[in-house]
Amino acid sequence: MSKNPFDFNTMANQTKGVEVAKAVGQVALTSAQAIAQLNQRAAQELTARLQSKVAELMKAQDPKAVFDHVHAEVLQEAAKEVAEYQSELFQALASGNKELAKIAESMIKESQHDLIHFVNEATQNAPTGTEPYTSVFKTSFSSALQNFELIRAAMSDSFVNFEKSVDSMNQFSGVQKADGVKAKKTKQGE
Repeated sequence: MSKNPFDFNTMANQTKGVEVAKAVGQVALTSAQAIAQLNQRAAQELTARLQSKVAELMKAQDPKAVFDHVHAEVLQEAAKEVAEYQSELFQALASGNKELAKIAESMIKESQHDLIHFVNEATQNAPTGTEPYTSVFKTSFSSALQNFELIRAAMSDSFVNFEKSVDSMNQFSGVQKADGVKAKKTKQGE
């Protein structure tokens, strides 16, 4: 009794699909938890800092001194904190992106392997006299394999582009942070 090349072992494929969905879900959950913790910590720090600064400002008698203090210290510190928060957020996003890229790469390789196995099984069990059809069959699946490579390359490019955009946003916030520090030093030097 020969093997049926069209038996895809549906239970195994469904199990793989569930495992992949769990892995993607876990990455999303981990990233969401990291971002939620970041947000909670930032909110707590902001609240504590705000209470402290308001208490300091309430002690001041001169409105100009209050304005100078707010401009020189409070706003600079806030800009610094925002830049640090953005950096941590981008790191969390980049980490999740890398995990998703690994999962996608693994899925593509498995699908490619399954397709090769399917073609080999189907052509090995082909009846005699069907060689021309088998050749056409192999050629069409060879094209499908090339498409897998194109999909893999496009997926890889999209993940790399996402990381580049995160890095450029992070660098942009770093430039703004550096400009704020330069402005503070310039103002203090006056």
